[in-house]
Amino acid sequence: MGAENKTDEEKQNGDGTLFDLNDYTIIKEGDAEILMHAKNEVFYNKTQVNNRDMSIAVLRTFISQRKQEHEAMLARRRTKAGNKVPDAKAEIPDDSVQHNGESKDGSEVLEDTSHNESCSKPEEETKNLWGKGREELKPPRVLEALSASGLRALRYAREVEGISQVVALDNDKASVEACRRNIKFNGSVACSKVESHLADARVYMLTHPKEFDVVDLDPYGAPSVFLDSAVQSVADGGMLMCTATDMAVLCGGNGEVCHSKYGSYPLRGKYCHEMALRILLASIESHANRYKRYIVPVLSVQMDFYVRVFVRIYTSASDMKSTPLKLSYVYQCTGCDSFHLQPVGRTVSKNNSVRYLPGFGPAISQECSDCGKKFNMGGPIWSAPIHDQEWVAAILADVKSMKDRYPAYERISAVLTTVSEELPDIPLFLSLHNLCATLKCTSPSAVIFRSAVINAGYRISGTHVNPLGLKTDAPMDVIWDIMRCWIKNHPVKAQPSDQAGSVILAKEPVLQANFSRAVASLSKAQAKKVARFLPNPERHWGPKLRAGRQITSKHVSLLGPKALNGINNHENGDGSNHEDDEEPAAKQ
Repeated sequence: MGAENKTDEEKQNGDGTLFDLNDYTIIKEGDAEILMHAKNEVFYNKTQVNNRDMSIAVLRTFISQRKQEHEAMLARRRTKAGNKVPDAKAEIPDDSVQHNGESKDGSEVLEDTSHNESCSKPEEETKNLWGKGREELKPPRVLEALSASGLRALRYAREVEGISQVVALDNDKASVEACRRNIKFNGSVACSKVESHLADARVYMLTHPKEFDVVDLDPYGAPSVFLDSAVQSVADGGMLMCTATDMAVLCGGNGEVCHSKYGSYPLRGKYCHEMALRILLASIESHANRYKRYIVPVLSVQMDFYVRVFVRIYTSASDMKSTPLKLSYVYQCTGCDSFHLQPVGRTVSKNNSVRYLPGFGPAISQECSDCGKKFNMGGPIWSAPIHDQEWVAAILADVKSMKDRYPAYERISAVLTTVSEELPDIPLFLSLHNLCATLKCTSPSAVIFRSAVINAGYRISGTHVNPLGLKTDAPMDVIWDIMRCWIKNHPVKAQPSDQAGSVILAKEPVLQANFSRAVASLSKAQAKKVARFLPNPERHWGPKLRAGRQITSKHVSLLGPKALNGINNHENGDGSNHEDDEEPAAKQ
C-alpha cells in the first residue's frame, strides 16, 4: 500500500523525495493510515477519534438526507407540472454553469435568493447541485480547512461513500508535506479524491464562495477567526462542522475574552458547557446573517474537552429576520440556582402579516424572587433547539448498523443515545446536587425528583453534557416547592437567616409535591441499562501540545511517561522501550 518502494525502508513523499520509514510511526484509525514523525512536527491527537467518528456518522446521514431532499424536490416539480417533462431550458441550468457559480468565460452567475425558504427543507438548497444537462445531484465536495496530518480528510475519502472530492488546507508547510505524504501512503482511492494545498483557510474560503457542500473547521483553540469566511464557502443547504476547544473562555473563565471572540458573555453555572454550545451557535448565526444566510442546527455535542456543532446553512433574507426569536439573554441568580431567559425579539401577527419587534422586558425584577439576591446577566445565546431529533435518530441508527466501522463506537453511540432523549426545546439545565447544596439537604434520587416533576404536570429529561443535569419546563418556583416538600420529610439543620437556602425554606410550598414513582421517571436507555456516560479509555486522554513545540519532561501530565520515553529513545537513536527509565523521566 502507498508509494512505490525504493528499498524496504524508503518511500516517496508526495513531491517525489525519499523518506525513511524508520523515522515515522504508522498510526491506523478506521480505514486510514498516517505516518507520524516522533518530533511533534505535525499536530495529531488520538483523543479526537471521537470527534472524527461523530463527523463521519453525521456526514453519512447528510449525504443520505441530501439525496432524499433532492428527490422530494424533483417530485414536487413534476407534480406541479402535471406529470409533464419540464422544459430543459426553464428547469435545468445551462451547460456553461459550473459548480462554483461561474460561467465558462469566467463571468459571475447571479443567483436569485429572493423567495422564501422552508426552515427544514428549502427548495433552494439543491439549486447549485444540478448535473450538466440532467436532473442529477452532484456528489458532495468537502473542505477540511485545517488539515494538519490529513487524517480526517483521508478517513472522509476512504470511509464515506458518495464523496467526490476532499480539499485539505493548511498554512504550515510541514503539515502540507505530511498530508501529501499520507495521501500517497493511503493508495489510489486517497490520491484520486484528496488534494492538499498550502493556503490560509480564510482566504481560500473567501475566494471559493458557496463551492463546498461540507466545510469542516477543527482548529487548535477558537474557531472565531474562521467563521466569517466559512459561512460564505458553504453551498445552500450545505453543512458546516465546527469545533471549539477554548473551553476556559467559553465557560466563563475569561468572560471579556469570550465576548470579544464570540459576541456573547458566558456565565459560570453548572450548565456552562451547554451554554458554550449555544454561544458558538449564536456566533455562527451572527456571521451568517451578514450575508442573508441563517443556520439550522442538526446536532450539537460537548465531548471530552471541546464542543462540536453541525449546522446546515441556507440563504433567505426573509427567514433571516427570525434570528432575534432564536436568541436570548440569561439571568443567573448569584445566590441560588434560579435562572431566567429573556428573548431578544418577538413577533406580532396582523392581517396575514408578521411584524418583528424587540422582546418585552425586563423578564424579572432586580432581586431574585426565590432568595432575594442579585442576578448576573449573560448572553445572548442560541435558545432555539440545538438538535434535530429526526437527524439524531437517523445518525444513531446508522452508527448501530455499522458499529465495526467506528473505532469509538461505544463513546459516540452513548452520546447520541443521551442526545436522543433530551428535551429539544429546553435551553440549559439544572443540577440536582447544586439545588441540594444551596439548601444544605440530602439529595433525593434522580428518579424521585423526576417523578415529582412529572406528577406536577411538567416534562423532564437528562442531558448529554452532565450526568447529573436535568432539563425541565417546570418554572423555578415549582422546583423550589418540590425541594421544600422533600425537606419537610428530610429535615435540615438551621442555617443563618441571610443565606439563600434559609430564605427559600422560610416560604411555605404552594405546590404539594407527589413523590410516587412515575412511569416516565426513567428514560428508555436507563430502563434498558444502556451505558450513557463512559469513562476515558486511558490516562492522559485530553488536549495535546500544539504542533512544533518541543516535548519536555514538564509535559508528562499531558502525554504520559511512555510518550516522553519514546521521544527520548528516538533522539538517542536506539529505538528501545527503556521501561526502567519510565519512573525517572516522570520525576524529572
